[in-house]
Amino acid sequence: MSDDDPLFVDCEKHGRGVAAIVCRHLCNEQESPIGFIENSSEPGDKQAWCHKCEKYFVEEGEMTDAFKAFNDMAIVCETCYAEAKSKHRFPG
Repeated sequence: MSDDDPLFVDCEKHGRGVAAIVCRHLCNEQESPIGFIENSSEPGDKQAWCHKCEKYFVEEGEMTDAFKAFNDMAIVCETCYAEAKSKHRFPG
């Protein structure tokens, strides 16, 4: 497997798919959008967190242990990632 090969995850909802990473807040069932900040400019590297995580990251200045605990990243399939993006990004 090369560095360019995608990693896969078995999603209970969507079956086998390409893996993506989101903060745990984006996995919760909030009614209103909480923001969706993508953290990679590489098209195949899907990583995102919410606005609260972005604020915490800026305050910490880097990925500290405290930030990692707050973010509590989750590995999801790319379809779950797209659904979270659609639900949580702010218009404009």
